[in-house]
Amino acid sequence: MKYIVILGDGMADEPLEELGGKTPLDVAYKPVIDYLATHGEIGLVKTVPDKIPPGSDAANLSVMGYDPCQYSTGRSPLEAASMGIKLEDTDVTFRCNLVTLNENEHYASKIMIDHSSDEIATEDAAEIIKTIGEHFNDDNYKFYQGRSYRHLLVWRNGFVGNVTTPPHDILECGVAKYLPENDNLLLMMEKSVQLLQNHPVNIRRKKIGLRPANSIWLWGEGKRPALPSFKEKYGLNGCVIAAVDLIFGIGVCAGLESVEVEGATGNIHTNFDGKAQAAIEQLLVKDKDFVYLHIEAPDECGHRYEIENKVKSIEIIDRQIVAPIKNALDASGKEYSIMILPDHPTPLRLRTHTSDPVPYVIYRNTAKLSSGVNTYTETSGATTGIYINEGFRLMDRFIV
Repeated sequence: MKYIVILGDGMADEPLEELGGKTPLDVAYKPVIDYLATHGEIGLVKTVPDKIPPGSDAANLSVMGYDPCQYSTGRSPLEAASMGIKLEDTDVTFRCNLVTLNENEHYASKIMIDHSSDEIATEDAAEIIKTIGEHFNDDNYKFYQGRSYRHLLVWRNGFVGNVTTPPHDILECGVAKYLPENDNLLLMMEKSVQLLQNHPVNIRRKKIGLRPANSIWLWGEGKRPALPSFKEKYGLNGCVIAAVDLIFGIGVCAGLESVEVEGATGNIHTNFDGKAQAAIEQLLVKDKDFVYLHIEAPDECGHRYEIENKVKSIEIIDRQIVAPIKNALDASGKEYSIMILPDHPTPLRLRTHTSDPVPYVIYRNTAKLSSGVNTYTETSGATTGIYINEGFRLMDRFIV
């Protein structure tokens, strides 16, 4: 049996007035996913326990079969694992976003304009993180370059318990209430504005109408995780395909191979075709048993309040990801199971994550069912009465 999880990050949503009281999943044209929902098992799953913030780290751990209450140590150490950073037990890590704040004089009076600096290109970000490192790296603190706006700070011999806030949670809000209490972290954030306001990268970006990366924002602290091997848990040889370090990091910690796709990004302008072909190659050429295919686009559209693009991203996932993978598996004659779901909702109204249950579909070509629904939506997921309260148990249901 071949197993593939196709995860549309943040795909679930709420009814929107702009969509006639429907959700993006309701209005998106997605005939292949709807077919799988009609002939598979559809229900709701709660991927994030109520006592844990609804981040993609906890949600994806849960979907991959790991109880976040037991294994979640924070988002940033998972990203460190993806970046090949060796962490000591005494290290504390933080995600370092390159953000756009407004130009108010005092840091505490600034407003969070964009958590991604217009999804800054990795090439531009590299120059900025180099400048940040030249000024702040020492025996205690070291900055590491990641992808796009997502980077990392490692605090040697640090301590946990630092209250920080994800920047995508406070878009268009004043930052005063959300600044870290740790003086050193706050000082680096404040000083970064002075370093970056006239940085050559930002001068270039402003000239072409892009938002400047005019501050760093530190959040998502954590310590080195220890996950049991996915192969030992499920007896499957597998890989992850993604464009973000967080997902690769979970894969690394779980002993899954990381497969990168040229042109893959964390937004709607990604190489959808390349991701689909990579999944097909891993399953049918490399003979992997399990593929975890992560697509970030719906989540970023949710954060950016791009209603049309969120609908479009779901349609592209159906047309350019799900359809070719299903067609290739059908043509192969092999037995297979496909699971489709978001990790969490990213409601456009809120522009951030929630911990509400999300709809999932499990389709097996060996046992076509009649689910009683004819579409894959939040509502249809609720109509079957199937509800998985502990999200990490869904993988046990998927792998048989």
